[in-house]
Amino acid sequence: MPSFFTFQQGTESRGSNNESSPLLGRFRAVPRNQRNSVVTFSQTGFSRPGLGLGYDSIFGDGERDGEVGDEGEEGEEGEETGALRRWARLMRDLWIEPKQAVVARVVRKWWKRWLVLAVLPALLAVAWCALPFPQYELPDDDDDDGLVLKPSPLGHKIPGHGEARVEINFWFFLFVYYGLYNITALMWITKVFNIYSLNWWPQSLGFPLTVSVIAVISIIGPMPIYCFPQTLFIAHHNTSWICWTFFIMSMPLIIAFAILLNHERHLGLRHSLSETQRIFTSSWWTGDSDTLSARDRARRPPASQGTFDPDAPLDVVLASDMTNYTRERALTLRKRWLPASFVRFIWFCTALFIGMMAYVLGESYAEIYLRTLPHNTIETIFYVYSWVITVHLLDGLVGWILGGNEGQRVGSYPLGWIFKLYFSLTYQTYVRALYARLRSPAQFVFLQILSSSFLIILGPLTMSAPFHSLLTLLSINGQTLQSYQKFCARNVFIRSLSESVSMLTFLGSILVLHYGSNKDVYPYFAFDQEQTPTPVPPPGNGSPALPIGGSGEGYNFQLTLYASMVTWACEIVAGWIVRRILWLGWKMDVTGEARTDLAMWPELLPTGVIVMVHVLQNMLFSIARLRFH
Repeated sequence: MPSFFTFQQGTESRGSNNESSPLLGRFRAVPRNQRNSVVTFSQTGFSRPGLGLGYDSIFGDGERDGEVGDEGEEGEEGEETGALRRWARLMRDLWIEPKQAVVARVVRKWWKRWLVLAVLPALLAVAWCALPFPQYELPDDDDDDGLVLKPSPLGHKIPGHGEARVEINFWFFLFVYYGLYNITALMWITKVFNIYSLNWWPQSLGFPLTVSVIAVISIIGPMPIYCFPQTLFIAHHNTSWICWTFFIMSMPLIIAFAILLNHERHLGLRHSLSETQRIFTSSWWTGDSDTLSARDRARRPPASQGTFDPDAPLDVVLASDMTNYTRERALTLRKRWLPASFVRFIWFCTALFIGMMAYVLGESYAEIYLRTLPHNTIETIFYVYSWVITVHLLDGLVGWILGGNEGQRVGSYPLGWIFKLYFSLTYQTYVRALYARLRSPAQFVFLQILSSSFLIILGPLTMSAPFHSLLTLLSINGQTLQSYQKFCARNVFIRSLSESVSMLTFLGSILVLHYGSNKDVYPYFAFDQEQTPTPVPPPGNGSPALPIGGSGEGYNFQLTLYASMVTWACEIVAGWIVRRILWLGWKMDVTGEARTDLAMWPELLPTGVIVMVHVLQNMLFSIARLRFH
């Protein structure tokens, strides 16, 4: 099996023999292709201090390290074999074991970067939702989810994402549709562990066997719910499946935690100091097996009165008491002291847990709202903006946990990059879900003016030195101005990427679901005006959308498609304006910084693609109406 994780194990101390290499988590990574090129996380922030690792070294001569030369093999084995080997090697060097030179070549050209980071995730998500379901007509005497819905002033209450129109084959859903959904979720967890440089599976079992067992559990678990009529109603709720996926995604964390506990990674004194090490410590003359701080150690341990023999030599009594004291002291330290590597792992698990909980909470929140319609204006405003604030608070909390400087909890810039992308795309799916219920071009224009204005004004404002000084004064940010501005430039790129990939997925999904065979499985994209007397928003990755009032005039597929395309063009122009402002004002090259990040940490590319596919699948999964035959 190819090695999924290639890294050089470091020490648990804050320092390292190679301080110039970036700290990704428990291990210090050393670039394989450019050993002389380094990136440092200083105590004040992220820096690339003139180390020949700028744009020229990554995107210029450095590419030759990763060139694939199979001319000799092509002559011996033929052009087809050589081309196949080049393709297989490219897939390995780009997705399985990404290499700096190969990733740098891909992200150097704008069209390659756009195809890999935007088109590919959107294409995978749309292809997944376009898989044709085996469908059956609904029984005449059935109601939604087998429950009688309470009447409302509008008559029969219809959930915001529509009523189930057909029954679907449970086994196809479980093995194909839901199976692919869970595999993507497991790949996301695995790739995040990859960036952290830690294998989550038992070494004795290996990755293929472990992930296969978890995949089998994810399939077998829901079967009893379908087989017993008394519990079938549970399977008709999307939230039930989201919660089961959350449990499946938590299994790698549980396994990794159990492995570390089994190896006593939580104990600081697993091994005693060697005789050579003890020469340079006070343990040489005190008799301690490990070094203790002077304030915690008595100069001379008290003699035990219970075992004191007045006729015994003094040195024998002291030696006996010293042995008991040392043993008890070492045992106390083993219970009290947690090594830095284990503490960082706990922080890492906390950040990952918060990220997984975000879409579970959002899905549950949206499901409750959509099944309790109608709501008055105050309730709707509270629901929508409370979720928006929640997403940003969770994003800030995870960003604080991960940090960007060595010594800050996890202290991993690449992990912060990935989780920023995760929350940014989570928010953008909320915006896209809104577009399917806008009812006039004026509403699109109003929404876009607000969005672009905030980006163009707040983007440069948050980059300014006075704003950074304010954050520093409030103890919200402790980075230097240069490091802080680099993070802001990264966030601008991630926002633009999230906008593009979410809009591509939205446009592709309304096309294949409105005209494709799964139209009745996703009634939200049916655009039936008569079934929505008031505009009702759906969850996007478990997130709501603003309900826009109106009579329904102009609400159709054509308006949504063309107005969304115009909106996307406006977003691209707004992003271009912001980048020009940042370059003219602070000489910050947003695209150049992003290219350097992707080339410096090649794992960002496959991990980012998997994360985007996972979030986009959440958006589509949440609006599918599940009724099993």
